[in-house]
Amino acid sequence: MFGKRDVIVHGTDPFNAETKPEALAASPVTSTDVFYVRNHGAVPEAGDWRLRVGGAVERPLDLSLATLREALPQHQVAATLQCAGNRRAGLIAIRDIPGEAPWGPGATGTATWTGARLADVLALARPRAEARHVGFEGADLSPEAKPPQRFGGSIPLDKACRPEVLLAWAMNGEPLEPVHGAPLRVVVPGYIGARSVKWLERIELRTTPWRGYFQEVVYRLLPEDGTPAPGAGMPLGLVALNADILSVTPTEVRGYAFAGGERFITRVDVSSDGGASWRQAELLEDLGPWAWRHWRAPLSLGPGEHELVVRAWDSSAATQPEDEASLWNPKGYVNNARPRATLKVPQRT
Repeated sequence: MFGKRDVIVHGTDPFNAETKPEALAASPVTSTDVFYVRNHGAVPEAGDWRLRVGGAVERPLDLSLATLREALPQHQVAATLQCAGNRRAGLIAIRDIPGEAPWGPGATGTATWTGARLADVLALARPRAEARHVGFEGADLSPEAKPPQRFGGSIPLDKACRPEVLLAWAMNGEPLEPVHGAPLRVVVPGYIGARSVKWLERIELRTTPWRGYFQEVVYRLLPEDGTPAPGAGMPLGLVALNADILSVTPTEVRGYAFAGGERFITRVDVSSDGGASWRQAELLEDLGPWAWRHWRAPLSLGPGEHELVVRAWDSSAATQPEDEASLWNPKGYVNNARPRATLKVPQRT
């Protein structure tokens, strides 16, 4: 798919890698060949693939990819996916987080996804009245889990029936690559990447959220003194408002901002004096309600050291926390503090 020089690799078994800042800055749509990868096990072989839909339904389904593509309307959505551990490196710098990858700002990316609406598949299966959640199970077996199990997770039925949630077989106009979930993956805009389950093989309508290891133990926000255990802490779902700096020169700074959930970016402010004063950045191309906004701001920096700070605002009038120290947690999740960068401008000779 891509060489190690093109991405920042955090592990090879399983393979995990983030996009370099310059690649994220290059386009509002992230190139597939450098799109971040978060795996909990080896990439599975496709084999004789089928999608099974069961649980609290009136009509269980057993579908081929050809049936999904030919029998249901095809839709596209531009959506940003973001790992819950995005920007974890900033929290590790405050206090070590053993066993967790030091993700920088590149565990995120935006693509155009093509597939069938999950709502259309669920309509064929006819959920029963008691159904409240929709669970997803991939083909990837994870030895990280205790006991080892396939990766899985769930979302509320109300969200699953929204038109933006897809069962995707294509990414940026091309068939899904194995590392990104071929032949089929879920795309759940506005939610952490862990809910967009790859290598999808089973959908289960449920009365309760998914009970698997990755939703019950792993992807949960623990208090500072918390210990991972089934049901401990808060389950992670909607992505928190976030932004980061991707490139900076004495004349311009660029970055991204993403609101998550049902929210959207309304403003990005930039400071070049450590937060003493602010000016608004220009929001660039709008790809739709489920995608980030790239932004840029001109700079006019004289000789010396300058501390750049950025704060994004969303449609609920929320902005980012001021510092990372108050966000530290034992898993290193949800670092959405205001990003900072130091730029030294040399004296002119």
